[in-house]
Amino acid sequence: MVRGKAAGRWKGAGRVGGVAACLLLSGFAPRQAVPALEQPAETAASAGELTPSSRRAYAEVLKLRLGSARELLRPELTSTPAAPAPLLVANCVDFADLLLSQDAARYEAIETAQEARLSALDRAPASAMRDYARAEITLHLGLCQLLFKHLVMGGYHLRSGYRQMQDVVKHYPAFLPARKTLGVCQFAIGSLPEGYHWLLSLLGLTANSSEGLKNLALAAAQPHDFQTESQIYLSLIREGYYKKPEEALRLVERLHAQQPDNLLFSYLLISINKRQHHGEAALAAYRARPTGPGYVPVPYLRHMAADLLLYKGDYADSERENLAFLREYRGVHYRKDAAFKLYLAAWLGREPAAAVARYRAQINQPGPTDVEEDNYAQHYYHEAVALNPILTRARLLTDGGYNRQALATLRSFRATPATLWRDRIEEPYRRARAFQGLGRLDSAWFYFERTQTVAGPKAPYYFAPQAALQQGYLALEAGKKAQARLYFEKALHYPWHEYKNSTDAKATLALRELK
Repeated sequence: MVRGKAAGRWKGAGRVGGVAACLLLSGFAPRQAVPALEQPAETAASAGELTPSSRRAYAEVLKLRLGSARELLRPELTSTPAAPAPLLVANCVDFADLLLSQDAARYEAIETAQEARLSALDRAPASAMRDYARAEITLHLGLCQLLFKHLVMGGYHLRSGYRQMQDVVKHYPAFLPARKTLGVCQFAIGSLPEGYHWLLSLLGLTANSSEGLKNLALAAAQPHDFQTESQIYLSLIREGYYKKPEEALRLVERLHAQQPDNLLFSYLLISINKRQHHGEAALAAYRARPTGPGYVPVPYLRHMAADLLLYKGDYADSERENLAFLREYRGVHYRKDAAFKLYLAAWLGREPAAAVARYRAQINQPGPTDVEEDNYAQHYYHEAVALNPILTRARLLTDGGYNRQALATLRSFRATPATLWRDRIEEPYRRARAFQGLGRLDSAWFYFERTQTVAGPKAPYYFAPQAALQQGYLALEAGKKAQARLYFEKALHYPWHEYKNSTDAKATLALRELK
């Protein structure tokens, strides 16, 4: 097997988001009485479960107490040869550490350790856990390489890990952890918009997102060491891509109630509430999160808190949290977004002009823009057009779920002959999102439609394509499939905008479901 340094590298653009760091950790769920799959000759009990020490260590990984996890693994890792289960969990410790910190100084040592674990697994006897651990670590290696811009080797290892995981499912069809990971891979590959199909062809990868969901659902429904992880993945996909947030909220609220000392579960509770515009609930979860020296630092939590505080108008506190994020964070992504949010807090908070200008200038500091939030910030800087304070405040209020306040703010908006085209498009879109948040769907539909009328078919802003996407969801919920298809297709046909990748991915998945 060709790996990392032995095969050389080519550095280019690439990333793995901070959220992925948490979602790729596994968890545990209560054992439920469910129908069992037909087992192969090698049973799950004999070679498909974590060892007791590895299970305890993995519970610590899940809580993001990585130092404790390393200590629990030490005895098993020093035995000769080390078993597959502790090697897998040790890799999860390093993988979580690297993705959460995004610290380039740790990359070389962790990559070397990953390759050593793969070599050890190559020498181990074949078993479901051995083969699963090897495929999982290969995928971890590929993701880490992509994060630190080693695209050729990262792509190679992702392709290799995916195919290995297919083989594990083929040879051990009852081994549910492999179905969990394969399902995630299948969904990720199958949901990519058409603009990425050339890359999939180059890598020789094909997958069906529906098949991925079936594998994930199977892994989520039956007991195994990674059942909770399967449930989290499945619920987050349904929340993010299929507009079904209730399942994710119920699951994470239950997990958090069961383990209030679990930082990952707190992170997920904050994140889901934030995405669902439950600003107060997200802030409450942030303030109640477990803290202490035993937990690995998660600077991105501060960035999320800064957003939540910005939404409700606590500009000084938002500024403080984002400055702390930038001090503590070692990665390169979300820095432009943080600078943009610092600029907004200073501008809306009426700080001195010098402070406002300083934060705005930070947006243009060297750094990648492959994260959509950073891309939006950089696009704003280069566009060099002043934001409208009324529309900006309304946007922040709706992002936090303060919809009545947003509508009250929008009452003071008055278009004049000098009003920018962008602002003329954004105004009805902001009204639509506020009415949507209040459940006033007829009013929301009217203003979504008006957004597209004002924008026309070629406006280079995200308001019209997002309006079409939301109308597709509304039509689907009302059982009007033909109308939904029309609006999802309309969302895809708009030209470049700041959120085109995610908008197109959601519209594409929705259209596939309609078929």
